[in-house]
Amino acid sequence: MTTAPAGTAPRVPEAIHRRRWAILGTLILALLVVVLDNSILNVAMKTIATPAPVGLGASQSDLEWAINSYTLVFAGLLFTSGLLGDRFGRKKALLAGMLVFGLGSLLSAMASSPGQLITFRAVMGLGGAFVMPATLAIIMNVFERHEQPKAIGIWAGAVGLAIAIGPITGGLLIEHFWWGSVFLVNVPIVAVALVAMTLMVPDSRDPNPGRLDPIGVLLSIIGLVALIYGIIKGGDLADFTAAAAWVPVLIGVLALVAFVVYEKRVDHPALNVNWFRNKVFATSVTVIGLVFFALMGVSFFGVFYTQSVRGYSALASGALMLPLACAQLIFAPRARLVVDRFGVRATCAGGMGLIVLAFLGYLLLGRDTPIWVLELIGFIMGAGMAHVMPPVTVAIMGSLPREKAGAGSAINNTFRQVGGSLGVAVLGAVLSTSYRNGISDKLGLLPQPLRDKAGESVEATVGVAQSMGPKGAGLIGPAFDSFIHAMHVVAGVSAGVTLIGALMAWFFLPARIAAPGRPGAGAPAEARTAPAVQSTKA
Repeated sequence: MTTAPAGTAPRVPEAIHRRRWAILGTLILALLVVVLDNSILNVAMKTIATPAPVGLGASQSDLEWAINSYTLVFAGLLFTSGLLGDRFGRKKALLAGMLVFGLGSLLSAMASSPGQLITFRAVMGLGGAFVMPATLAIIMNVFERHEQPKAIGIWAGAVGLAIAIGPITGGLLIEHFWWGSVFLVNVPIVAVALVAMTLMVPDSRDPNPGRLDPIGVLLSIIGLVALIYGIIKGGDLADFTAAAAWVPVLIGVLALVAFVVYEKRVDHPALNVNWFRNKVFATSVTVIGLVFFALMGVSFFGVFYTQSVRGYSALASGALMLPLACAQLIFAPRARLVVDRFGVRATCAGGMGLIVLAFLGYLLLGRDTPIWVLELIGFIMGAGMAHVMPPVTVAIMGSLPREKAGAGSAINNTFRQVGGSLGVAVLGAVLSTSYRNGISDKLGLLPQPLRDKAGESVEATVGVAQSMGPKGAGLIGPAFDSFIHAMHVVAGVSAGVTLIGALMAWFFLPARIAAPGRPGAGAPAEARTAPAVQSTKA
C-alpha cells in the first residue's frame, strides 16, 4: 500500500510510489544539465572570443547573443511549454525537451561561426523551456502530498548545485579540451537521462484541459520575448531610454496587458488570472522574482571581483562558489522541518533576511580582504536561498489545482527568469554606470579613443593599462578601487530589493499553508474541489 498519513487517501499508484525517489533522481539529472549549461558557458567566453582555430573569433556582441538567444527562447516559451505539458502529457514534454536540448548541444559544440553558435543556443533554449516546468510538474504527480515539500527541497537544492558546479566543470573542460567540450559534455548525460526517463518516469496530464487558447498563448509569447529582449538590450546599452530598449519593453508590456485582459474575458483561458487574486500565490511568485533579481547582481559582479581584482583563475573562481552550493545541498531538503516548526512566513522572511545579510557582507570586501570572508558570505547566501526557494515553491504549487501543475511550474520559472533577466540588465547597468563615474577622472591623460574603451569596464581598463606598459601601471589600482565601489553600490541595491521581498513574505504569507494539493489555508476554491490527477502510464 502507498504510505500516507492516516485519513488521507493515496493518490499515487503503488507501482509509481515504489520508484518515486529513482524518478526524482532522473528528473534532477535533467534539471542539472539544463541549469548547469548556462554557468558553464560563462567560463568559455574568453576562449570562444579567441580567433580560430582556438575559438570562433566571436565579438563581444556575439558572446552576449550566445547567452541572450538561449534566454529569449527559454523565457518566452516557459509558460507555453507548461500548458502543453498539462494538455498532452508531461513525460512527452520532458522527453521532447531533452531530445531537442541534446541536439542543440551537439550542434553548438560543432558550430563553426558565431552566427551558428547563436542559432544553436536558441535551439537549446527551446529544449530547456520544455524540461524545466515538466520536472516540477512530474514531482507533484509522483509524490504524495506529505512528501512533496521534501522532494521540492531536493529539487531546489539541485538547482543551486548546478549553478555552483557549472564554472568548475567548465574550467576543467576548457583547461583540457577545446571550447566545444562545454556543450558536448551534455550529450552523453542527455542520452542517459532519456533512457532512464523512458523506463521510469510515468506520464500524467490534466484530465480536463478545455479548449486550446491560441490567441492567449501567442500574446504570452510575444509579451515575454519582447519584454526580455528590451530588458537585455537596455542592459547591454546601459541606457533604458534608448529606443532599442524601451520600444520592445513597451511592446512586451502592452502584449502582456492584452493577454491578461483577454484571459479574463475568454471562457477557456490559457492562464486563469484569478490565481493572482490568491494572496499566497501572488506573494510567492513576486518573492521569487525579487530574489532572482537581486541574486543576478552577485553573478554579474562576482566573476569580475574574483578573477579581475583578486586574480583567481576561472576554475578557482568557480570553486569559490562551492560554499553557496553546499549550504543549499545541506539546508534545502531540510527546509520543510523549519517550516513545520516556525511556519512558512517566518521561514521565508528569515531566509530573505539571511540573503540581505549576505549582500551587506559584500560591503566588507576590498582588494585584500581574506578570501574566507567571501566564502562565509556565500554560505550565508546559500543558507538563505535554501529557506526561501523550497517553501515558496511549495506555496505556489499548493495554491493551484494539482492537475495544473505544469502551468504552476511554468509560472514559477517564468517569474524567476524575468526577475533574473531584469537583475542582469538593471544591476549590470548600475555596475557599469558606477564604474564609469568612478574611473572617468583617472583617464584624462589617455587619447580619446583609448579613454572611451578604457572606461567600459574594469577588464577594459586593465587591458588598456597593460598595453601601455609601465606608463599604464598607475591605472590598475584606481580601476580596482572604482570597481569595488561599484560592486558595493550593486550589493546595497540588491540588499534593498531583497529586504522588500522579506517584508512581503512577512506581511502577506500565512503562518501555515497546506501541502501542495491538500485542502486548507492558501488554496483557492477550485484547488480544494479539484479531482485527483491519474497517471496515464504506470
